[in-house]
Amino acid sequence: MRVAVLHDYLNQFGGAERVLKEILEIFPEADLYTLLYDQKKTFGWFEKNFKKSSFLDKPLIRGKHRLFIPLMPLASSWLRSKEDYDLVFSSTAGYAKGFGIKGKKHICYCHSPLRYAWEFDYLRYLPLAPQLFKETIGWTIAKKLRQWDKRAAGNVDFFIANSTHIAKQIKSYYEKDAKVVNPPVADIFFQKPAKAKPAGSYYLMVGRLLYYKGFDLGVRAFNQLQLPLKIIGQGPEEKKIRNLNTSPRTEFKKYVSDRELRDLYHGAKALIFPQVEDFGLVAAEAQAGGLPVIAFDRGGSRDIVIEGKTGLFFREQKPEAIVRAVKEFEKARWNRDFISDQAKRFSRENFRRQIKDIVASREFAA
Repeated sequence: MRVAVLHDYLNQFGGAERVLKEILEIFPEADLYTLLYDQKKTFGWFEKNFKKSSFLDKPLIRGKHRLFIPLMPLASSWLRSKEDYDLVFSSTAGYAKGFGIKGKKHICYCHSPLRYAWEFDYLRYLPLAPQLFKETIGWTIAKKLRQWDKRAAGNVDFFIANSTHIAKQIKSYYEKDAKVVNPPVADIFFQKPAKAKPAGSYYLMVGRLLYYKGFDLGVRAFNQLQLPLKIIGQGPEEKKIRNLNTSPRTEFKKYVSDRELRDLYHGAKALIFPQVEDFGLVAAEAQAGGLPVIAFDRGGSRDIVIEGKTGLFFREQKPEAIVRAVKEFEKARWNRDFISDQAKRFSRENFRRQIKDIVASREFAA
C-alpha cells in the first residue's frame, strides 16, 4: 500500500509533531509532504520520510510563518505530486487536508479546524496591528480562510478527531462526523523516576508561553496564594508573564528534557491547566505520571480529567477561580497510582491500535 502523510508545517517540534512521529511508525515507508520543513528544529526525526515542501519553504518564512497566512491556502493547493497513492493520511490543524496530493482514500487526523478561519482571536494576536486586523483586514482574511477550509474538508473521506471537543467542531464547521482517537503520551511519562522525590512540594505549569495558554492567570492566582509554582516553557508572552509575577515562590525555566519533565510531574502537587486546548497533551502526560490536574472546564481537558478522581475543574477563566480550585484541591486526597492507571488509555500502543483498526475497517473500497 502506497501512503502519503501530510502535515501542516515542520518548523517546530510540539505535540502535533509527536503525533506525526507515531503516525509514521504506523506507515514507516510513507512519503511526507509539508508546507515548511526545518530539519534542525525537528531534530531530523522526519528526514527519512520527507518528500516535498511548498513554494513558501524559505528560511525567512519558516521563522515567521504566521505573517504569510493569506498565502497558505494557495501554497497548500499547489503542493502536488504525480505519485499514485492508495491512502492519503493528513495530520492537521488546518492546511494539510487541502494539499493537492491525491489518493484513493483520504483519512484526516484533525487536531483542530483551521483556527485562523474559525477563531478570530488567532488573527488578532498576530504580530501585526491588532486593531487594523479586528476592524478590516482580519475579518476579510478569516472569511476567505473559512471558505477555503470548508472546501478542503470536502477532500476528506474519514475524519479522526483528537478529542470530543474537536469532533463537535468538525460536525459544526464541516457537517461531518468524526471518530475520537486521543493523541498518544510518550512511554517515558508512564515511567517512575529511579530516585523519586516525595510528591507535593510545588504546583506546575508547562507549555509554550502563548496568549491563550493562560499562564498569566496562573501567575496572578499564585501571586495571591503565595504557594510554590514552577513554570516550564518559553514563547512570545514570556516577558509579560515574568513582569506579572510578584511572588518569590514562583520559578521560571525555559526548557527541560522529557526525562526532567517526567521527574517534575512526579514531584509536583498538581498541574495548573487554565487554557482551552484542542486536547491538551501536557495534561495527559501529567496524568500518566500520576499527577492530578486542576483544569478549566472546557476543551480537550474534559477527555482527560475525571473530576474528583484525577483532578478538579474550575468554571471561569479568572485568577480567583484558580485560587478557589487550589484551596479545594488542598482539602482532598489523591490516589496517584489510580491516576496513572486511568491515563493508560493515552498510551502509544492504544493510539496505534485504534488508527490501524480504522485503516483496516475501511479497506479503501469505492
